[in-house]
Order: sequence, then structure tokens, then C-alpha cells
Amino acid sequence: MKKVFVSWSAGKDSCLALYRIRNEFNVEYLVNMVSEDGKHSRSHGVDINLIKQQAEAMDIPLVHKTTSWQEYEDVFKRTLLDLKAEGIEYGIFGDIDLQLHRDWEEKVSVYAGMEAVLPLWQGDRESLLREFIDAEFKAVVVVVNEKFMDKKWLGRVIDDEFIINLKKHGNVDLCGENGEYHTFVFDGPLFKEPVGFKTSDIIQADGYSFLQLRPYL
Repeated sequence: MKKVFVSWSAGKDSCLALYRIRNEFNVEYLVNMVSEDGKHSRSHGVDINLIKQQAEAMDIPLVHKTTSWQEYEDVFKRTLLDLKAEGIEYGIFGDIDLQLHRDWEEKVSVYAGMEAVLPLWQGDRESLLREFIDAEFKAVVVVVNEKFMDKKWLGRVIDDEFIINLKKHGNVDLCGENGEYHTFVFDGPLFKEPVGFKTSDIIQADGYSFLQLRPYL
């Protein structure tokens, strides 16, 4: 099978994208970008140790690179060039319909001589969430955009009740495609065992609330 990397946010969309392509491609690496201090993922603010545990639970090597937002694209491109040298031909991304994101993903992939693949593209929001739930993945909300959602949503598990309540809430993309919320996946059919974690503080910054998760270790 063709070799790919998965752009890994630690959340539900990148996980479902990986799940969809698992029988078509050989996933060589998860690629995750990390804050300058090396402690948290750049996208969702998840503890890097928990992301390492996700990768270990799925038996997929993790590539994590520290970067600022200003250097993000350059670091990502260099990372893809290194992967291309190992024979990786495709990048898997979890975006659903944000054209600017797709354009960027295709640009950096072409730069490295790869092709971007978006398995969830143009998918129906509720159908995607139900596919994730029906596959028995487990994920918890770890970030909310306070313009759309109150911090009371933090810590909620993605399940049927979550969908019902979010539809009642209104003015929110069910999958959080516009950054309304982000998640951390801790169990499911790709995992040999659940990723154990405990909740800690809620941090508020730049209009977002972040639920801090910590490994049990």
C-alpha cells in the first residue's frame, strides 16, 4: 500500500480521517506540531505526553516538531521533505470544507512532492459525528471558542447526547469546523488500550477556554 503520514491534531476529525483510510494506505507517521516549549500541541493545546500515548496505543510512530505560529509553515514544509525522502507520497488531513485550509495543505504537500488527501471533505456534519460515535471512538471537548460556546462544554464526551444538545445550542458547526470547539480522542477501534488522563485547570486566553488534561503517570 502507498505510504502516508497523517496530520494529527489529537482530535476527532484527524482520527476519523485516519480510520477511513486505514485499509487503503499504509500510515507511516502521525505528524503533530508542538508549541515552542515542547509541552503542548500547537493546534489544540494538548499535553504532548498524551499525544505520545495516543501514538503508542495505535502503534504509529509520532513526529512532533516545535514551532511558533510565525514559523509554522516553514517547519511543516521541512518536515514533509524529510518524510518524502523516506518514500512517503501522501498526506492525510481532517478538514471538512474550509477551502483556505485545503489550499494550504495542498500547497505544502506539493512543495514536498506529495499529494494531500482529505477523506472527510464535504461530508455531512451529523453523519460524520455519528460515524465517529458508531465506530465506538471516545473523545472529550478540550477547547471552546467563547464567542460560540461556554466553558461548561469543556470535558463533555462526544456522544449522541452531545449532538442533541449542540443542535439545540445553535449557531455552532456540529463538527466545530470553524474552530468552535476541539477534542481529544482517548479510545476507539484504532487503540490497543485507552489513553488514561485526568482533568486539571481551565485556562482562558485570546477568547478561548482550554481544559488542561494530564497523563495518569
